[in-house]
Amino acid sequence: MGGNPAIDDALGLSGTLSGQVLAPGGWVQGQVHWEAGRVVGVQGTPCEQETRSAGAPALIIPGFIDLHVHGGGGRDTMEGQDAVQCLARTHARHGTTALLATTMTAPQPEIEAALVALAPQCLQRAAQAARVLGVHLEGPYISPDQLGAQPPHAQPASMQDILRLQGLAPIRVLTLAPEMPGNLALIPQLVAAGIRVQLGHTRASYEQALEALQQGASGFTHLFNAMGPLHHRAPGAAGAALAHADHAEIIPDLLHVHPGAIRAALRAVPGLFAVTDATAAAGMPDGAYPLGQMTVHKCMGGVRLADGTLAGSALTMDQALHNLVHIGLSVAQASARVSTHAARYLGLSDRGLIAEGAWADLVVLDPQTLQVQQVVVEGEAIDLGTRA
Repeated sequence: MGGNPAIDDALGLSGTLSGQVLAPGGWVQGQVHWEAGRVVGVQGTPCEQETRSAGAPALIIPGFIDLHVHGGGGRDTMEGQDAVQCLARTHARHGTTALLATTMTAPQPEIEAALVALAPQCLQRAAQAARVLGVHLEGPYISPDQLGAQPPHAQPASMQDILRLQGLAPIRVLTLAPEMPGNLALIPQLVAAGIRVQLGHTRASYEQALEALQQGASGFTHLFNAMGPLHHRAPGAAGAALAHADHAEIIPDLLHVHPGAIRAALRAVPGLFAVTDATAAAGMPDGAYPLGQMTVHKCMGGVRLADGTLAGSALTMDQALHNLVHIGLSVAQASARVSTHAARYLGLSDRGLIAEGAWADLVVLDPQTLQVQQVVVEGEAIDLGTRA
């Protein structure tokens, strides 16, 4: 592969990569240059599509953005301490350049402790790690009847409690069940506080989900999972997402959602974006790992509770991209779903694209296998080391 980063400064925040660059206007056969961690230019010859034949130049695409990740490298967000730094480094080696650290449903003191521990990681990116953009608060404001793999600590939402948590660490996304008493009325207040509200872990009817969207909810948490099934006479939250949503998460590990359902969602939801819902088992061998207060088991590519319930995943975003291409997307289309759409959902104009002024968040792929060959986070070349 041509184009190893040409490091120009001691911090490694300036450099050049050569190959097939996925720019906003399409593929460019040429180079991307960055200085002080930001792209300063893409130069080369435009081409209609990527070349994936033997001997073709490397594919250079925007870094992956994961808005739902609980853990990785054997560590879980709820552990506090340096767990988030560990998971951010683990996922960076698989091409994730920015992420939301995601909490579990738990007693309030445990959530508070986790946010206190991860707050410094939101202020300062650790070396060799993905940028932690903030928090996805997945619980506890969910339905006790649709916990999925969440512990039984669901509770009514309180704006006072949420603002207290927001004061500990930046909450960018919050999952709630709109049918729970009081939750619907809080949505406009949450939006006014700068929090994106997603519907999830819910048994909401179609009508309840639609009303939540009208109140300002902007997405759906792991579409199809932990919500009532889609039925033609009772479409539920999933039906509301397909009929009305501009954005929704989906877990493309090919275990959580059938490829046919993924393709249906791709046609229906313009800003559908991939998430991993990764647990501590991501990037690790088969075995037992923590997920909040629980223990989950990684085996045969999946992560489950002892009773067999899917409990998050061992997915990494490089595999998510590979799976999307496997079910029929082009590399450019898959790239949008693992990067660009998530950036736009969070209102970020300087991530999820390779353009002048954007952060130099880059993933270099082998053109035939789509295996990650290099990763650059904010201009820093990541040591890929050993990856599971």
